[in-house]
Amino acid sequence: MKEKQGKTRNAVTLWLLVWGLGIAGQICWNIENQWFNTFVYAKIGKDPSIITGMLFCSAAATTFSTFFFGTWIDRTGKRRIFIGLGYILWGIFTIAFGLTQFISRDQYLLVASAVVLADTVMSFFGSMGNDAGFSTWTNDIMNHKNRGQIGAALATQPVLGTILGTVAGGFLVGSDDNYMRLFLVMGVFVILSGIISLVFMNGGDDMPPYQEGSFWEQFVRVFNFREFKAIPELVLVDVSVTLFFIGFNAFFAYIGNYIIYYLGYTPDMMGIIEAVPLVLSMFVAVPVSRLINRNYHTYVSILSIAVIIAGLLLLYPIRPEDVDPSKLFNFRLWAGIFVVGMGYVGFLQTVKVWAKQLYPAQSRGQFEGIWILFFVLIPMIGGSLLGQAVVSAGGETFVNAVSGQTEYIPNGNIFLAGAAAIALAAFPLFRTNRRGRTKEAFVKIRRPR
Repeated sequence: MKEKQGKTRNAVTLWLLVWGLGIAGQICWNIENQWFNTFVYAKIGKDPSIITGMLFCSAAATTFSTFFFGTWIDRTGKRRIFIGLGYILWGIFTIAFGLTQFISRDQYLLVASAVVLADTVMSFFGSMGNDAGFSTWTNDIMNHKNRGQIGAALATQPVLGTILGTVAGGFLVGSDDNYMRLFLVMGVFVILSGIISLVFMNGGDDMPPYQEGSFWEQFVRVFNFREFKAIPELVLVDVSVTLFFIGFNAFFAYIGNYIIYYLGYTPDMMGIIEAVPLVLSMFVAVPVSRLINRNYHTYVSILSIAVIIAGLLLLYPIRPEDVDPSKLFNFRLWAGIFVVGMGYVGFLQTVKVWAKQLYPAQSRGQFEGIWILFFVLIPMIGGSLLGQAVVSAGGETFVNAVSGQTEYIPNGNIFLAGAAAIALAAFPLFRTNRRGRTKEAFVKIRRPR
């Protein structure tokens, strides 16, 4: 009886850590991906080049950090210490980012550089705790019985993080644009999450270490991509992920500023407008998890791409005259966000599990680095360039009467550009039907038992 109770207690603790650390990490990523951008428009200047600089540098820092600490984790076999310290430092530098608003705006180049630097450092430690540490740990605990449930958790956590981050962020920022309050509260929350992981995480230090030569020899080895190219199914999945998130980042980096500065809503209203439809869209994870367990990866991924494109096309035609900023509900706006959310959850949930199943057991930490290369670095660079080009050339342009600087406001063109890029993500997936796992699923669909 005691042994059974102990197993139940450990299982509860494990799932609390999966959800607690996952949600904390995704809220912090949401703060960076959404509120950092609105912070720049509110406190620094309506300049998409600053957002592009942030995306470039944070993507590079995230990728290097994941490879670096992923190698370190593989060599030591330890997870907990990297997760805990990473989260603590992540929270500290989230707070530090907010302090950049106190630099005089008269020194525009200095304050813009400080914003980019603070975001870069925050991303470096965030990736240490979340991408290299937490993601590797979730891979360690995944098996054929729980992969659908873990996949559902990992896919819905970004949506929940967006919901909680946008709603809480909107209320914390408020109508007075108090961004420091937001960064302080969220930073402390992530710090506490790191401390809790150090105290309660078990089973994170018992993985067998994998060492091949010196640290730097093992670190450099992953960049020859021979081991990666030897898994062609994984290559196709990662290429699809890259194309999908180039399109996703092209519009998502600007969606907060689109709702606030183009449609005319306040930050707290923007949080609710995003949150409610995304809450509803999250329930798609339940049927998707069942399809994942039956190995229908290709079909779910392609259907998800079609769904998110439909949502973006719903959002594209909306103009300021089509909404009333004094009222929260607008059917077209809410419906578009809901459909986009369903496509996003379905795709991310599927490809995360799909990719993780293909990782070599001895190099999971380093293969998380490869995932970040295709999931973060290339998409954030490509998406930011696409988004900046669309906002600069196809957005609304104004000249600030006080500073004389040209201001750029995103409009619906960001959704059209995103949809076009996301459509390309389907093509690599068609080829996965020739590979064993998805071909096996195809046979099941054609000849059900």
